[in-house]
Amino acid sequence: MTETPAVAYIMPVLNEAEYLQEAVASILAQDYEGDKELVLALGPSIDETNLVAQRLAAQDSRITLVENPEGRTPNALNLAIRNSSHPIVLRVDAHSELPADYTRRGIETLYRVDAHDVGGLMDARGRSTVQRSIAAAYHSKFGFGGPAYHSGAPEGEAESAYLGIFRREVFDEVGYFDENMWRAQDWELCLRIRKAGHKVWFDPELKVGYYPRDNFPSLIKQSYASGTWRGEIARRFPEGKSSRHDLPPLLLLGVGVGVISSVVQPLAGQSLPKPVNVLMHLSKVVPVLYVAICVIEGIRAKGQGMKEKLLTSVAFVSIHLPWAVGYIKGRAIGARSTLDKGRVK
Repeated sequence: MTETPAVAYIMPVLNEAEYLQEAVASILAQDYEGDKELVLALGPSIDETNLVAQRLAAQDSRITLVENPEGRTPNALNLAIRNSSHPIVLRVDAHSELPADYTRRGIETLYRVDAHDVGGLMDARGRSTVQRSIAAAYHSKFGFGGPAYHSGAPEGEAESAYLGIFRREVFDEVGYFDENMWRAQDWELCLRIRKAGHKVWFDPELKVGYYPRDNFPSLIKQSYASGTWRGEIARRFPEGKSSRHDLPPLLLLGVGVGVISSVVQPLAGQSLPKPVNVLMHLSKVVPVLYVAICVIEGIRAKGQGMKEKLLTSVAFVSIHLPWAVGYIKGRAIGARSTLDKGRVK
């Protein structure tokens, strides 16, 4: 590629006072010669996020602020796109830090492979012990399973893309983010892009620093919301179904039955039929085995010490089981108004 098209960065923002300034700095410091604009879509934050955004906009004319009273991510993305003007649109996140060459590399890949959406690797990292342990769970295949943007994969076409570097014309062709998809709106948009005959591309050299939740209650709420909307996708779209998504609900069933057996069997004594007793004994192995595997995988993960590794084991449970509960709900009755309540601090 010999040209450097102008770039519009679009960022949904809600309760991000702690992270926003560094995220914006990493965007404006990109090693890229083309013109840049950054549109921040501000939700109804309850911390000082909007004050930080106003101060940043006053310091740099390339930053535009738009109000997003609904506070939902797809609404924010669409507002930001419509209030931008440049031909390349980069979705960015207030919890992310872009490496200096991210824009240049991403646009080169976009043109090199003739794609309409390019994404890279979510390089989860942490500032505190708990956040680093959660980041280690993000990097583990045991934590999130298949998505290439978590644990890596060879470069190539993908089902979806983390964040996303888009040609603006793709929104005119296939439409904007679906505002009824309060989560997983990126997957649904990528489905429309692929159905239109265009490429969604994964480039592992595009590594974006990402700060996940920094406490377990927030991680649990996020995982529940993610599972619910993944169930909604499987409910709506044949392409959204995958056998690997059935594993967490089966795990939840096994752990649940094992825990119930551990409580019921001692109370029932010898009144239960022998086959039932045998099944209960066997089922009690499941939660013990699951905890053991979580500990082993936590020790194998990227934690910096034994404390972090054991906390990573807790992070696995905080991801798997809430996700499974949400997925069952999403498949059974749909996501409806499920929000990621972990974002409200």
